[in-house]
Amino acid sequence: MKIYYHYTHGGGGSKDAINDYAAAVAEYKKTFPNKEDVISFTPDPAVKEMLINMQESGIETTFDRFDAQKPQCTFGIAGVCCKNCTMGPCRITKKTSRGVCGADADTIVARNLLRAMAAAVCGHGARGRETMLALKYAGEGKLNMEIAGKDKVIKTAKVFGLETEGKTINELAVKIADILLEDLSRSVPGKHKTLHAFAPKDRIETWEKHDILPISAYHEAFEALHRTGTGTDGDYENLLTQYERCGAAFAWSSVLGSSIANDSLYGLPARNTLKANVGALEMGYINIAVHGHSPLLVKEIVKQGSSEYFINLAMERGALGIRFYGICCSGLSAMYRYGNVIPLSNAVGAELVLGTGALDLWVADIQDVFPSIMDVAKCFKTVVVTTSDSARLRGAEHYGLAHDHSNIGEIEVIAKKIIERAIESFLNRRDVPVKIPKYEIDAEIGFSLESITEYYGGISNVANALKEGEIKGIVNLVGCSNPRVIYEKAVVDVCEELIKNDILVLTNGCASFPLLKLGYCNKNALKFAGSGLKKFLKNDLPPVWHLGECIDNARASAIFRALSNELSTDIKDLPFAFASPEWSNEKGIGAALSFRLLGINSYHCVYPPIQGSDNVMNYIFNKSSEKLGSKMVVEVDHAKLAQRIISDITDKRNFFHFNIGEFP
Repeated sequence: MKIYYHYTHGGGGSKDAINDYAAAVAEYKKTFPNKEDVISFTPDPAVKEMLINMQESGIETTFDRFDAQKPQCTFGIAGVCCKNCTMGPCRITKKTSRGVCGADADTIVARNLLRAMAAAVCGHGARGRETMLALKYAGEGKLNMEIAGKDKVIKTAKVFGLETEGKTINELAVKIADILLEDLSRSVPGKHKTLHAFAPKDRIETWEKHDILPISAYHEAFEALHRTGTGTDGDYENLLTQYERCGAAFAWSSVLGSSIANDSLYGLPARNTLKANVGALEMGYINIAVHGHSPLLVKEIVKQGSSEYFINLAMERGALGIRFYGICCSGLSAMYRYGNVIPLSNAVGAELVLGTGALDLWVADIQDVFPSIMDVAKCFKTVVVTTSDSARLRGAEHYGLAHDHSNIGEIEVIAKKIIERAIESFLNRRDVPVKIPKYEIDAEIGFSLESITEYYGGISNVANALKEGEIKGIVNLVGCSNPRVIYEKAVVDVCEELIKNDILVLTNGCASFPLLKLGYCNKNALKFAGSGLKKFLKNDLPPVWHLGECIDNARASAIFRALSNELSTDIKDLPFAFASPEWSNEKGIGAALSFRLLGINSYHCVYPPIQGSDNVMNYIFNKSSEKLGSKMVVEVDHAKLAQRIISDITDKRNFFHFNIGEFP
């Protein structure tokens, strides 16, 4: 068994094979930081202050548990542990090169990777299904909610080829929702309508050639679990082809389909400036955090909590008013649509926010809500409310939607109960000690293809700036946080290096929080930017454009596609990149593959769990690039990762004979 340790160049890495992959993984594990490293080197002083405060208070955090898990399982990191049946679990070693069923390392690693990809399809697909259903029910009158994205509905209907003349917004919304739901759940093989309507034609031809066009999100996830069951698919390359089909379903149903439904029902982002970081927490208010990934109830909660009735009720109970704060993507979605939701943290830092003692109510919906928040909440008498049957927490109160969404028409009633519970909690928490680190900053948010086009008077001006070298390239910098990397440091340092070299940064989701909190989404961050980028931004826009929540990767791909069309050049040949330095879960695997399917390289500081198979490593880092025109690059040193991105973008400019200019 061989692996290539520090396979940093997606095919150009070390050629010294290490016979024992366990030794290679052990070497990789030496790069994992501990809690003291995080306290010393995290770029956010508020994080450092809260970690020290919680340590002194004896309150456990993610970083304590990460250290307690050491040494992490070598077999799990390498992807060579199989527990898909009860004949095992089986693990691959020098002594046992095959599992009980005869599956070798290649098959086991590929199966595990495919299962993770299927989970990613389901993750974003499930949250998207809720909004797709809500869009349909709002159009049919079953849900009392205005369809706010009227322009988006009309635009989408035209792309789908629907007749718009004489049709109401509600009628069109229902037809769009039906298409999105069909693409999500189609079981009879047929054309994936969203993919064929929105994907670049050259990419569709590529995927068709290699037989990776999906039938539907449900079908591909269903098929992935079937193939990886006992005694089924034992060909690692065939398993990885299904992995790519799942990636296409993830990109065009789970992500784009969800994004279309969101923008249609809730409206497009609004450009705005707001406060970020925990210093924006204020005493005296009823403080409510919204945490997760499902915007449906969050919208109604914010609406009700901002109403005159509840503000007056809060003041009658002795509060100054009601304030909303955002954790993860529910917070980001509400932030850029309603403007009065202050972004505080991603999932890994949620315990630190709770540790301030300033939150009266914590609304947890779905995904990236760690069970550990319940322990911290108890310490500060913070009431935790769950709102989805898919994501309950032991000890939390539940006011939410039924698993079949049969009570979707009751969201106003549910939201009012939640606000009332927040007011009760405020009254019961008068004696709780509060510590709020005094760090806050203004952040500019709400960027989209539509707002960029309006600001620059057409996408052609952005394309010209790219061609002439004012901006050398564009990087979508995203991904969840991971304790294997110093918390938020890789994202911040990579970002700073990119903008210094005239590379425009787009961001969304968890990775966007440190960029919001530390001022990179503020035009004052232009002091870090190169002269070309400053000129392009007219000393008026920040060098990092915040696009929203994690499914707003769709906004980044829309910008890439618009520039590709304007320059009459395939996306794969343009100086674009996708980077998720600290990625940590299945959805991160899906996001990276989505951009590689477009022909855009993905860059990371954390390895996917494939190091136990040199054949799968070779496929992911080399062979798949023959299909897709892109590759995965892993470099655990984030400074080297940033330089690799810059080098590859320079090569793309050379290839297309763009104006190269001088890098700072």
